[in-house]
Amino acid sequence: MSRVMPRLAGGELYVTNSAHSAAASPWRIRSPAPMFFLGRLDGCSATQKRCTPLSSKEGQFPWSRSLSVADRTRPIRQPVTVLTALHSPRQLSREVLAGMVTTLALVPEVISFSIVAGVDPMVSLVASIVLALAMSILGGRPGVVTAAAGSVALVIAPLVHGHGVRYVLPAVVLAGVIQVAFGLAGLARLMRFIPRSVMIGFVNALGVLIFMAQVPHVFNVPGLAYVLFALTFAIIFILPRLTKVLPSPLVAIVVVTAIVILAGLTVPNVADEGPLTGKLPGLTHFLVPLDLATFQLIFPTALSVAFVGLMETLLTAKLVDDITGTPSHKGRESWALGVSNIFAGFYGGIAGCAMIGQTVLNVKTSQARTRISTFVAGLFLLALVTGLSSMMGQIPMVALAAVMMVVAVTTVDWHSVKPSTLKRMPIPETTVMGVTVAVVVFTGNLAYGVLMGVILAMVLFARRVAHVISVERTVAGDGESVRYAVVGPLFFGSSNDLVEHFAYADDPASVTIDLSSAQIWDASTVAAIDSIETKYADHGATVAIEGLDERSTGFHRRLTGHLGA
Repeated sequence: MSRVMPRLAGGELYVTNSAHSAAASPWRIRSPAPMFFLGRLDGCSATQKRCTPLSSKEGQFPWSRSLSVADRTRPIRQPVTVLTALHSPRQLSREVLAGMVTTLALVPEVISFSIVAGVDPMVSLVASIVLALAMSILGGRPGVVTAAAGSVALVIAPLVHGHGVRYVLPAVVLAGVIQVAFGLAGLARLMRFIPRSVMIGFVNALGVLIFMAQVPHVFNVPGLAYVLFALTFAIIFILPRLTKVLPSPLVAIVVVTAIVILAGLTVPNVADEGPLTGKLPGLTHFLVPLDLATFQLIFPTALSVAFVGLMETLLTAKLVDDITGTPSHKGRESWALGVSNIFAGFYGGIAGCAMIGQTVLNVKTSQARTRISTFVAGLFLLALVTGLSSMMGQIPMVALAAVMMVVAVTTVDWHSVKPSTLKRMPIPETTVMGVTVAVVVFTGNLAYGVLMGVILAMVLFARRVAHVISVERTVAGDGESVRYAVVGPLFFGSSNDLVEHFAYADDPASVTIDLSSAQIWDASTVAAIDSIETKYADHGATVAIEGLDERSTGFHRRLTGHLGA
């Protein structure tokens, strides 16, 4: 095979055979920017770019046959940026319409949960505007919709009902400070310890919660509402078969609302969920003394708001990462949420976090990919609250319920609950997923379900790993010494049983424990090894430890003999 020589010309990389000129080469790789290449290029796989033929004579070049079909047709998924969206009318219109659809789905939930939290609906709506706009600029995951969410309302409600709304502002500001510290300290990396089974349970439970939240809006309603409900479904499912220029959920909501307004129909609407005054409040002022007593009162609530908000936001960001196939900056997302909550506290009055259902609607259903969609959502919500509040109030709740039910059904990972999948999956994995879903559905709080799922996964993992160590006993030919070879990780779960693998009374006076295939991970293991040495000493035998790596040796040397009896 001839040597392939790359040559850069402008924004295109020509792959040429050394025996032929660049003009005669049948392949080139299009690149939007100048490329730097180090090393040898065999075919096109080294650049992971799509190769396009310039001539039908590729058969005369032996090296060209090394280009597989996959190499020729598999482009990298590049993230859509704000700049590329602004230069693409189609993508820009998709982002704008996605933001509008998201806003319409956002409003009733924000109003409903403001009632749960015990605050005025306008407080939650204005806070949602601030959160959406601030996170669109500061956040680390484009596409995530942030607003005054239900989980935060559930956490903050006891403080409001027990001590009044005047304590909400200091609690929200303190929660924001905690979130900023969490993000700047890099603690968002802890998300990597959430197992896949917990994530699947989280997603499935999310779908169940979204669906259940819509059920009250379609029961005990006039018969005409069911006709509108069915019409909304019909538009959502039929319109994409005709055109994909406009998002079907937005068209469904507009059409159904127009029918209600023009025909003068009376059905439950958004205005029934809470009053919409159309007036923006001013800055929120502290109404309680900022002293130690106030701090002690608000700290538990602020801590819960901070971590519930962080957990839902980071899990949502990870979910969007999976949907879009692009990474995000979790640390930036964390401190940005804290800053945004501080802003929302002073202008609005309540905290928020990622709205998971609306984010799925924005990213998965409406195919939004940039900050434009969430920024438009904030601006459109501002327009609705200030200038179009009367029209927004006439949107039928059954239309919004139908849209969110479709989102709920598409959110569930149906493959994970197929009988064939459950049959293949290990029982502990299925158990963790089931417990996560059950806790979330029972408590109505996603954070509780994730926390319980992670704890259960850790316990089951420790239980499995505790039984993977093995100890092999080899007695020397002269019977004067014995050697034990330990294989497997040594930590609190496995090392507690380590002492049972030795024959203290039957072994000779010289005992060697070979740990070259094991590592010491905690003080429990050091204590277990000390216990083994003590038992052998009681029988007049000496123990030699060998084979430890440098880290385990230092760890053992620092703790051995200092852990008590």
